[in-house]
Amino acid sequence: MEKRKDNAYNLDLQSQIQILQEVLFENEVLREVLNRSSSLEVESYYVGAGCITQTVWNYLSGNQLNYGIQDIDFVYFDKVDLSYANEDKIVKKAYRLFADIPLKIDVKNQARVHLWYKKHFRYEIKPYSSLEDAINSWPTTATSIGVRLDARGNLIVYAPFGLNDLFGKFVRANKVQITKEIYEQKVFRWLSIWPDLKIIPWG
Repeated sequence: MEKRKDNAYNLDLQSQIQILQEVLFENEVLREVLNRSSSLEVESYYVGAGCITQTVWNYLSGNQLNYGIQDIDFVYFDKVDLSYANEDKIVKKAYRLFADIPLKIDVKNQARVHLWYKKHFRYEIKPYSSLEDAINSWPTTATSIGVRLDARGNLIVYAPFGLNDLFGKFVRANKVQITKEIYEQKVFRWLSIWPDLKIIPWG
């Protein structure tokens, strides 16, 4: 795959968002997910994290755009009903909507993450106050990103740490919630797939 000649690193944010949309739309799988997501009729949602960041890394490295991507994260926020059953309804609806998508769709209500987090990661977290609050805590600055399309097909981006680390291929810990052990495990896996990443040690 031919890499683009222009580099979005250190450009103004609006130019970066425009380039990000162009890159994401070259990934046919992500483009389909973004285009269909509004059909789930979930008021507050983003497609985010690794699938966005790693699509950009692949683009910049000249890889196939889905290379190394394990799943597509679809996150939403519903604090009215925190039951597993309610979340499962959205999960099953998403599975039907994206049945032909070749990557796993990982659907999570971020309002109920605190209910299962300790069992999975061995330490407790406070409930998130919003979907953006959840993204603020995601493990690295480059993967703390959520996107969706507005009614006109333009990309809406929530990236609390900006887009420079994403386009610069910097891996930097967001220490709000992640542990050093989990961060270093991620770094180890990512370097085996994208060896040209610029790793910022935990420090």
